[in-house]
Amino acid sequence: MGDHGSKIEISFAGRFASSAIAASFAELCTIPLDTAKVRLQLQKKAATDAMAMPKYSGMLGTVATIAREEGMTALWKGIVPGLHRQCVFGGLRIGMYEPVKSFYVGENFVGDIPLSKKILAGLTTGALAITVANPTDLVKVRLQAEGKLPPGVPRRYSGALNAYSTIVRQEGVGALWTGLGPNVARNAIINAAELASYDQVKQTILKIPGFTDNVFTHLLSGLGAGFFAVCIGSPVDVVKSRMMGDSAYKSTLDCFVKTMKNEGPLAFYKGFIPNFGRLGSWNVIMFLTLEQVKKLFAREVPS
Repeated sequence: MGDHGSKIEISFAGRFASSAIAASFAELCTIPLDTAKVRLQLQKKAATDAMAMPKYSGMLGTVATIAREEGMTALWKGIVPGLHRQCVFGGLRIGMYEPVKSFYVGENFVGDIPLSKKILAGLTTGALAITVANPTDLVKVRLQAEGKLPPGVPRRYSGALNAYSTIVRQEGVGALWTGLGPNVARNAIINAAELASYDQVKQTILKIPGFTDNVFTHLLSGLGAGFFAVCIGSPVDVVKSRMMGDSAYKSTLDCFVKTMKNEGPLAFYKGFIPNFGRLGSWNVIMFLTLEQVKKLFAREVPS
C-alpha cells in the first residue's frame, strides 16, 4: 500500500469506470445462464395438458435446448441492452457504494463499519442506479423472451435500439419504466445482499490468520455474495421476470398472490440452481475483475 505517509485513493470517475468494466465483463461471460434463467422463470405449467413435459428443464438443459433450436447466438440475446445496463447500473450501484457508505458513517469514522450501514448503502445505491437503468433492463428481458415465439411469427424487435424506439412509439416513454416497483425492490435488495455480504465476508476472512487481500479471498467473498443474493433475491426476481415478460398481471402484489396460489411457495425459488449458477459466477467474475481493474485507477496521495 506504499509507505505510511500516503494512502490509496480512487476518484468517483475511476470507481464508476472500474465498476462498469467489471460488471460488463461478468455480464458477457454469464449472459447465456441469464437467458436460460429468464426462459425457465417465464415457463408456466400448461393447464391443458398435465402430462406434457416442460420444454425447458434445468440450467444446462435449457442452455442446450436454446442452442439446438435457435442457434448459439440466441444465448447472447439481450447482450447489447445487458451491457448498456451494466455500464449504467453496475457503474452507479458499485461505484457509489463506498462514497455512500462513508457518507452514512460520517467522515471521521474509525474501525469496522457496522453491517447495518453497509446494507443501507447497498439499498440506496441499488435503488438509485436501477431507477436510471430500468429501460435497459426492460429491453433485455423483452429480447430474451423473444425466442418463445412460435415459428413463422415475426419478431417484435430487430435489435436493442429498435426495441427502445418501438416500445416508446407503441407504448409511450413511460413504458420503459414498466416494472420499476418490483425492479427497485429487487435491485436494492440484491445490491445490498451482494455488496454488504462481499464486504462483510471479506472483512471476516481477512481477520483469519494467514489470509491476505488476494485473489483467493476475493473468490470466496464473491461466492458468499452470490449465495446471499440468490437466497434473498430469488422471490423478487421471479416476480420481476413475470411482470416484465407477461402483461397478464395487474400489479406486483397480484403477480405474487397468483404465483403463490397457483404454484405454491417453491415457485419463488424456480430456477434457484441456475440463479445461483448465474449470480454466483457473476459475482465471482465481477469482484475478481473489479479488485484488479481498481488498481489501474488508484493513485497514491500523501495523507
